Amino acid sequence: MHYLDTLNPQQRAAVEQTEGPLLVLAGAGSGKTRVLTCRVAHLIEKGVPPWKILAITFTNKAAREMVDRVDTLAGEAGRDAWVSTFHSCCARILRRDIEKLGYKRAFVIYDEDDRMTVIKGVCKALELDDKEYPPKVVRAVISDAKNRMLTPSEWLEDEGENFRNRKLAEAYQRYENTLRGNNALDFDDLLIKTLVLLSEHPPVLEYYQDKFDYVLVDEYQDTNAAQYQFVRLMAGRKRNLCVVGDDDQSIYGWRGADIRNILEFERDFPDCTVIKLEQNYRSTGNILDAANQVIAHNAGRKEKALWTESDTGEKVGLYHAMDERDEAAFTALMSKKLISQGTRPGEIAVLYRTNAQSRVIEEAFVRAGVPHRVYGGLRFYDRKEVKDLIAYMRALVNPDDDVSVRRIINEPKRGIGESTIDALARYAEASGISLMSAALDAGNAGLSSRAEKLVGSFAALMMELTEALYAQSISEFAETLIDRTGYVKALEQSKTEENEARIENIRELQGAVSEFEKLNPEGTLGDFLENVALITDVDNLNQTSGAVTLMTLHSAKGLEFDAVFLAGMEEGVFPLSRAIFDEDALEEERRLAYVGITRAKKRLFLSHARTRMLYNSRSTNQLSRFVGEIPPRLIMDGAVRMEARVPRPMGRAGAGGYAASRPSAPNYSYGRTEAKPGALNIPGLQKGMGGQAAAPQRSLRLFRPGDNVVHSVFGRGTVERIEGEGAEQKVIVRFANGALKRFSANIAPLRRIDG
Repeated sequence: MHYLDTLNPQQRAAVEQTEGPLLVLAGAGSGKTRVLTCRVAHLIEKGVPPWKILAITFTNKAAREMVDRVDTLAGEAGRDAWVSTFHSCCARILRRDIEKLGYKRAFVIYDEDDRMTVIKGVCKALELDDKEYPPKVVRAVISDAKNRMLTPSEWLEDEGENFRNRKLAEAYQRYENTLRGNNALDFDDLLIKTLVLLSEHPPVLEYYQDKFDYVLVDEYQDTNAAQYQFVRLMAGRKRNLCVVGDDDQSIYGWRGADIRNILEFERDFPDCTVIKLEQNYRSTGNILDAANQVIAHNAGRKEKALWTESDTGEKVGLYHAMDERDEAAFTALMSKKLISQGTRPGEIAVLYRTNAQSRVIEEAFVRAGVPHRVYGGLRFYDRKEVKDLIAYMRALVNPDDDVSVRRIINEPKRGIGESTIDALARYAEASGISLMSAALDAGNAGLSSRAEKLVGSFAALMMELTEALYAQSISEFAETLIDRTGYVKALEQSKTEENEARIENIRELQGAVSEFEKLNPEGTLGDFLENVALITDVDNLNQTSGAVTLMTLHSAKGLEFDAVFLAGMEEGVFPLSRAIFDEDALEEERRLAYVGITRAKKRLFLSHARTRMLYNSRSTNQLSRFVGEIPPRLIMDGAVRMEARVPRPMGRAGAGGYAASRPSAPNYSYGRTEAKPGALNIPGLQKGMGGQAAAPQRSLRLFRPGDNVVHSVFGRGTVERIEGEGAEQKVIVRFANGALKRFSANIAPLRRIDG
């Protein structure tokens, strides 16, 4: 059978519509990869030389898969097509003509570690205080500027003249000069320098516009400003541009992706053809219906609805847990049951909004004896800040552990350099003692007076912590450890998102110690460390038979599983609390929920906890509005029923016309041995939007450009501008970390402050 005959009518139309601009709106599981590869094969079959075709995707894996499929369909000729990522395509262009920009063709590409080395050198040369100008903040500023295609002077003009911004612009300029002096580019440069080359050297642009007759772009909803400009330049002359994507799966706005690129494609190309791929080949009817109902609540989207010829399938399971441990136990034991019924472990995934949620889930899988792996992010106990504090514990429990001592002796930074550590190690080896013993005897190690003083302070700290270890409970000791090492205080010096996440992980570690103590009243710190070692080593179990996948929702994009668990379906957890009052952020959270739901092929389980310990703080959260957007007809009935009613938060009908309040679905035991929590009559569930108590009508708050404000999550900021009037008025605020946020004026969680 010819490959065209295997396509459905919409897929075939997308393949055969070769001339002019084409927008293919490809819903989840609709076969977009097949369309792209068949399109390349069809062009070659029509007589288009393969080297006249440019196909761009986002990952090397996707590019390799496309090359393999084109090879299968079109034979060896297909290998001459340019199929690559944005970055590899730009590197190929620059290797040919970068000399026109004053670089040598043998330029090197710096990775993130190289970039940080340069940035640290720049900050040192400019005598910038690390606390006031943390290198990671400087790196973020430079990346943001490059993604917006701004030079240092343009960035300064755009951000506004003040002392801090002038210093950051100066650091950016010196960074650029250093890279040029080293004949080096960073990853952002690959796109930016290519755009400069194409715009400043018309013959180069003309060469590539003449070279490529057809341009195809995958995952168009994920393109940023620079990628958008590159695509427009490449296809600008012949206009045979085909972009494939799904605005409902645009979930990377936080890293520069601009959903407007796909939403406004028809404005950019008024004569374009639009084809929707809505037939889904992945999921059952009920799962697709649930996904359609949720995403229909987003205003900024292209109208479409997935459908399938597959069976209706099972309804969506909704589990009401007493707490996060109950939720994790349900997830692990239900996974175990699915495996016993024939589902392969590798076809099961547990998805969560934040990495901090993974710790309790991982431990539940260990207790249940279910093989699992963490994908798309570090395991909880492998994260640097957690490993550092665990290393302190190990060094205190076992002072002969030289590996742990070497890890912590200058963590957090206390001025003990590698040369000092090496000198201590040599003294320890010559004396036949441990590295910790050498630190305690630093006066005889031949160190400089300054180094001896610094090492002596570390040794005194370890002695103090040893005394605390034997005088306190392990939960009290964990608090003392974090306080006396100054680990959190060091992270608080820079209010970056990364540091905030690290602090959250540290609080989660405290929660793990407290939980262990409650479950093991006689347990010691050594017992806790043994438990941690078991959890860390579990990834090596049953690798040949597969493992259940644990991952964040962002990591799951592009993947599919027979059974999917979405954990933490609560207001403040998913959607995140900081997104609830930001309309754009809330819509991106809903798109993330849509991505999670559509990963499931046969079974989908949603779960939430009545109370949850997260970041070492227990809270009571309302059921996520995303659950409330799924009609009751799609929720599985069961033995235990919760009578509270969940209102529709958006106040309008979805794709299926459902606009009324809905009774929640049941609580399932699924063979659990512990006591059932019973019906959860959560107070306030029917009071207002998303389970939040309805607030009295308030008059619009008066904000003016230039006002200094504070937000409970984002901290201090300045009002940049006001948009709209009356109930539609928006407040746009630039926060200290550079983030720009929009709020509805009448509910903006902002407070004006002086200075």
